[in-house]
Amino acid sequence: MMIAGCNAPPPPTPMKPPTVSVAVPVQKTVVFNADFTGRLASVASVEIRARADGILEKVNFKPGSLVKKDELLFEIERDQYQATLDKSNAALKASQAQLKDAQATFERYKILVKKKAVTEEEFNNVTADRDKAEASVMASQADVDQATIDLNYTRIHAPITGEISRNLVDAGNLVGSGENTLLTSIVTMDPIYVYFDASERLLLDALKKRKIRIDDSLKNGKQSKEKEPFKVFIGLSNEEGYPHEGEYDFANNEVDPGTGTIQLRAIFKNTEGLLYPGVYVRVRVPGDPIPNAVLVHDVAIGTDLAGKYLLVIDNKNIVERRSVEIGQLENNMRVILKGIKPDEKYIYEGIQRARPGRPVTIKSESAESTKKEKTEKAETETKSNQKEKKPASTSKSAGN
Repeated sequence: MMIAGCNAPPPPTPMKPPTVSVAVPVQKTVVFNADFTGRLASVASVEIRARADGILEKVNFKPGSLVKKDELLFEIERDQYQATLDKSNAALKASQAQLKDAQATFERYKILVKKKAVTEEEFNNVTADRDKAEASVMASQADVDQATIDLNYTRIHAPITGEISRNLVDAGNLVGSGENTLLTSIVTMDPIYVYFDASERLLLDALKKRKIRIDDSLKNGKQSKEKEPFKVFIGLSNEEGYPHEGEYDFANNEVDPGTGTIQLRAIFKNTEGLLYPGVYVRVRVPGDPIPNAVLVHDVAIGTDLAGKYLLVIDNKNIVERRSVEIGQLENNMRVILKGIKPDEKYIYEGIQRARPGRPVTIKSESAESTKKEKTEKAETETKSNQKEKKPASTSKSAGN
């Protein structure tokens, strides 16, 4: 028994607490933004179609160019339409001549019937002829108007100002035969819309803010109840941040019960032509500033089945798992809406080695803490140097 006791293995060496880096949350004013995905769309889009039947004679634009309203785009052969118009004008003149003759006969019979020189039946027949002549003139005038419209269809002008697509039919082809042939399309580029689906909460917040603004205006004696559009910012996939600023101008009339979202629209200036219809963009709607918001390193936030959490240490360096509610990302720092106090320390390096309920060894503070210590040290050294320089200056004066 004594030999066995002497050969017993020594007790295991206790493991040292794992080394971690900690930091204290940063406090500053942040704006809580709501981010969405949107799609750009033109303010106006028009398909140009042939309404006259004939050979396309000319294409008067360069594909992809900017065209102005009423600019001549296409020319269709017009000989047959001009001939129809001339024929209609001739028929109108003939009808007008017949009406003139019928009107003269009517005036003559009107006098004769009073003198009993003609019968009532003869006068009624003359009146009917005059009315038929008037109707014939009206029909002839309608034919002239229709022929003029058909002739004008041979000259196709731009209905809006915008960027035009390529011509889908080349000159020399038959267009408008049995169908309104699609020739090209025009879209307005400046300004431009962005459509995006926003959350129901954003809509309710906007309506609440609007009510507060209206109530305040009424208290101040202002009767204006107009909507005050909120700012909207967008960014393209190849851009940093959200450099384009616009304004909300439309909301759909109902919330989608399936998704709890509502379609919103904002309008943007596009003088540089960087925004293109159909392109998907990142959309940001800024909220109200949040003073003294608490931010931590985004890498410090963990995720498990229970949700998001931080590993917080107490004054005895014991680790505690703390569930948190997170907000938006601000330059690699995550806003913590709930779960940690500004003066508490959290682990941002060595999270994998730390275990809740166990101690840790602090390796270093965060860059923010180090920077603060260096600043305080520099200020102390500056004050010390100033104190050392004063006696030297005094002794020099005394020597002189």
